[in-house]
Amino acid sequence: MVKSDDKVTGKLAQIFQVLSDQTRLKVIRTLEKQELCVSDIMDRTEASQSAISHQLMILRQMDLVRSQRRGKNIYYRIADGHVFSLIKDGLDHVMEKG
Repeated sequence: MVKSDDKVTGKLAQIFQVLSDQTRLKVIRTLEKQELCVSDIMDRTEASQSAISHQLMILRQMDLVRSQRRGKNIYYRIADGHVFSLIKDGLDHVMEKG
């Protein structure tokens, strides 16, 4: 394996590590089809404001979600279709195995 492969696999391992948190998975699933602000994400995931804000910061750092300010609110969305594909494939595997 060449050094650039190590960099790529290292980044992939970081993504899977970030996705291994149940609250972050709930946030991503909540954002599957819509942009939401923190309070909407809180309502749908039943997590605290501080927990959601912290998880969104981590997801943004890994470029898994993006944000956009509109007025006083910041809206979050999945960065691209690949992010939810990872989650969907994992869910399909879990549901298939039962």
